[in-house]
Amino acid sequence: MTLASAPVTWYVVRAGGIVGFAMLTVSVVLGLLLSGRARLRRWPRFALEDVHRYAGLLTAAFLAIHGLALLVDGYLPISLGDLLVPGIAPYRPFWTALGVVALELLAALALTNRLRSALPYRLWRQVHVLNFAVWALALVHGLGAGTDTRTPWALSLYAVSAASVAGLTAWRLLGGSGRSGWALGLWPATAAVVSAELVVAVALGPLVHG
Repeated sequence: MTLASAPVTWYVVRAGGIVGFAMLTVSVVLGLLLSGRARLRRWPRFALEDVHRYAGLLTAAFLAIHGLALLVDGYLPISLGDLLVPGIAPYRPFWTALGVVALELLAALALTNRLRSALPYRLWRQVHVLNFAVWALALVHGLGAGTDTRTPWALSLYAVSAASVAGLTAWRLLGGSGRSGWALGLWPATAAVVSAELVVAVALGPLVHG
């Protein structure tokens, strides 16, 4: 199938997945900044919280578009069951299954957010950590199932996303803005570079599609 002959729905499938992953990355990055109490001069905490919330909503919206477009697209034989049951999709079953699991986990986390006021804060915080699992599953799903993985723009998006999340996670584990010292700069930078290199190596190596 050439780009000229590709149905519009196939472009929607790809765009929905890519933009959904980008918004998920933004949401995770903002969550790390908030939990690490980052001090941003022109971005007060309430503004970060609002953007974090909207990024989550946009993530859900674009992933819904991604899934719905798959159902009506004629290029891939995807059914509703394939989107609900991991591992039965005919297209790259393992990598597609990771996306299904990520989507279902995201739906469960959205439900806990709706019930946040009724849940103990400690429990909500522990469950909220699963956002990292959702992001990691979505990343690997995109690398393994995406048809654009080896394009420069998609590979750059995945590498920058991995570097951002890994670097900020290391920064957060080191104490965030409440701690200073050489380690606060060295280890996050190292984590970011190694993660980006790993994504590129995996995408161009084991996950190369014929």
